[in-house]
Amino acid sequence: MEVISTDKKETNVVEVEFRINAEEFEEAVQSAFLKKRKNITVPGFRKGKATRRMIESKFGESTFYEDAVNGIYKTAVPDVVDELELDLVDSPSVEVLSVSKDDGVSFKARFVVKPEVSISDYKGLNVEISKVEVTESDVDAQIEKMRGDNARILDVTDRPVKNGDAVTLDFEGFCEGEAFEGGAARDFKIEVGKGNFIPGFEEQIVGKSIGEDFEINVTFPEDYHAEGLAGKEAVFKCKIREISEKELAELDDEFVKDVSEFDTLDELRGDIRSKLREVGEKIHDVALEREIAEKTVSLMNADIPEVMFENRIDEMVRDWSYRHKIKPGDYADINGITIEQFRDNFREIAERQVKFRLALEKIAELEGIQVTEEELEAEYDKMAKQHDTKPENIRAVISSDAVTRDVKTEKAFQLLIDSAEITEKPGQ
Repeated sequence: MEVISTDKKETNVVEVEFRINAEEFEEAVQSAFLKKRKNITVPGFRKGKATRRMIESKFGESTFYEDAVNGIYKTAVPDVVDELELDLVDSPSVEVLSVSKDDGVSFKARFVVKPEVSISDYKGLNVEISKVEVTESDVDAQIEKMRGDNARILDVTDRPVKNGDAVTLDFEGFCEGEAFEGGAARDFKIEVGKGNFIPGFEEQIVGKSIGEDFEINVTFPEDYHAEGLAGKEAVFKCKIREISEKELAELDDEFVKDVSEFDTLDELRGDIRSKLREVGEKIHDVALEREIAEKTVSLMNADIPEVMFENRIDEMVRDWSYRHKIKPGDYADINGITIEQFRDNFREIAERQVKFRLALEKIAELEGIQVTEEELEAEYDKMAKQHDTKPENIRAVISSDAVTRDVKTEKAFQLLIDSAEITEKPGQ
């Protein structure tokens, strides 16, 4: 393989002309003949027994050219990429310019490569993050939730609805005097005071009794999901079927023993406090990482090919489809949107991730970050545990170069975190 010319046609695009000489082409033609001859019949010869010369004399000298060119392409293009040290971000487009027994094969390929990235002043980033605070009120709220989850449910027949009751009712909604689609239900269950229904609806149930017919007047929010109802006034004709209330257990050690692994209320409070701190620290870490990512990206300069964003969206859509067990096209059809609108849901995150990855790769390069064999092995072990398999199975599908790049970016990210000037503001 011989590179004839390279030309940077536009930002991040390199066009390369290269040639396979006549000798290499002849080898490829012979290889194509050997693979195909068993399926070729020439009069006077048993199937698969005709010589190459006989086949070419009957069907033409170029009989095996197409297969030969395809075979050459599969090895020649990677050779060009390696020789020119191109860092591709998309599959290349390749055009065959000429094919000749005497001159070999000439190609022209269009490669989209990673952008040039520049970044500076990335150490010592000033980052402000909310402080992790767990109050006794937070602990109390968790305990009250446990009491609610384990409460006895009692039927109520001797009083009207009050806040906190669970109510079963029938209703039918009318807008401008006409019943509207989706506005009617029977035996609908609602917990009064939770705020899970149309604003103003639950409050008007309070004080009503079983069997009572009454009307509720509401105004749908301007951003209501049904456009025909958004911002409009409506009347619901209602009747309550059942009322129930929760009877909370006494908050003592006996309750604790019934609902947890602990023996005393103090032990339970300590465990809740510890777990809330763990959650808070995770939220803190995520917020810190996001702030650092945003500030780092703002320091980077790069003309990023659109295909990098599209490729990342492709990956995110595939992952989403796998996790939700539904094809993107089917989801789009069900929700009355186009596949482009569906993909746009991932665009902002995809663009941020691509930009930050490029920034981290450049920082790793500038800092001369290296990955030891021990670190590489540890990463394979971690990935194997995550996928409940053996490290060698991971190695079979993910190259050491790819894993090395990932570890480098992780180390670059840690460098940013370690060097950042972090200010913690009071928690909200």
